[in-house]
Amino acid sequence: MTSTPHVRSTAYVLTAIAVLAGTASPAVAAPAAPSAPAASAAQRHDATGIPFTTAEVTAREDGSYRITWQAPGVRHVTVRANGRTVAGGGSTGSVTVTGLPAADRQWFDLVPSEGDRLRLADRLVRLEGTVNFRDAGGYRTADGHWVKMGVVYRSDSLERLTDADLAKLTRLGISVDYDLRTTSERTAAPDRLPDGVRYVVADVMGDTAGGVEGFEMPTTPEQAEQFMIDGEKGMVGDESARTAYTAVLNGITDDADGSLYHCTAGKDRTGWASAVLLTALGVPRETVMRDYLASNHYRAEANAATLAALPPQQAAVYKPLLDVRPSYLNSGFEEVEDAYGSFTRYEKKALGLDAKDLRKLRSQLLVG
Repeated sequence: MTSTPHVRSTAYVLTAIAVLAGTASPAVAAPAAPSAPAASAAQRHDATGIPFTTAEVTAREDGSYRITWQAPGVRHVTVRANGRTVAGGGSTGSVTVTGLPAADRQWFDLVPSEGDRLRLADRLVRLEGTVNFRDAGGYRTADGHWVKMGVVYRSDSLERLTDADLAKLTRLGISVDYDLRTTSERTAAPDRLPDGVRYVVADVMGDTAGGVEGFEMPTTPEQAEQFMIDGEKGMVGDESARTAYTAVLNGITDDADGSLYHCTAGKDRTGWASAVLLTALGVPRETVMRDYLASNHYRAEANAATLAALPPQQAAVYKPLLDVRPSYLNSGFEEVEDAYGSFTRYEKKALGLDAKDLRKLRSQLLVG
């Protein structure tokens, strides 16, 4: 399957807008994390598994943490941090924990009176040089497992990382960086990485940023939204995209620990990478969608700054290009169905992941 001229020109738009989005200063304070997605699976996994159907940690600007959970049928949940009990509650709980020492990431163990514990942190990793660097895990699968946190990360561009950021990434154990950007993006804004991190180019767009003959930017919001929809389809169908996502998914399957993938804004190319990974792990579609849409939340201030610098009419056209919307991600999944018949066939035919690979991926990234 080769890319159509329209999809190729769409890729050019996505690159241009991603670069524009990346020009806004990332040094703004990130908003609070969005609510945890509700699981659509059965209420319990089993008596010896992880009994939580929802759970989330949210770091607040004042240094406190809000921890929420639901664990139907469990008598009591103990919340532990740094080796000591800091809170507790019943089968449904919402607690605020204060007074903890500063940390790169504050981890909490939710220990139920029945079943296995669950280890969580705030999904956002706060860095000085990014706004959308976050953990890819912390989600519940349809069959009651949980995607491990602290193993795989996703991000926006990394060229503004500070020395303090690099030190934090080293402590987080980042070992490999999959760069989804084009040659022009990588040349203009090369990644800053800690020493020893393996760098892998996984160019989703196939260097379309050099321009397309006869190409014109969209001139209406409706055209802009359609370009984003077509671009999402290209992430499924383009040969360069299939090659790039194969490299990322197979790399994570072989060795997930410390994996990081990113593009410029961390929302489109990176968003599809996370959608594919979470779907392959068995995370429900509605949860995958909420993870995808969270980029609107984490990028809100940076996007607002970009739009505020434009004339109102131009800002109206650019807003769909800076957003992520359900119609965008849905078009990717629809393209999977149209081109391959099912997500399972897409995994195998486009990404080269067979049943053995998927079992290995799930054994590495799922708990419970």
